Amino acid sequence: MSETERTEKAIELAVRFGGIDGDHHKAWVIDQMVRVLAGDKYEQIVADAISGEDGPNTYAWDEGIAP
Repeated sequence: MSETERTEKAIELAVRFGGIDGDHHKAWVIDQMVRVLAGDKYEQIVADAISGEDGPNTYAWDEGIAP
């Protein structure tokens, strides 16, 4: 998938599902957008996001629930 296609897919997810009520659904939208935009780098991006001053699991990453 090209960078343009990834960007378009992420925007499509935001427009289609971003307005659905519920934090768990919004977390799913964010996770899906990151997956599309990151491609093969998704796992490393999440690992970096949850890592902090207290180690590799300082913060949480919520994959959410699909609407």
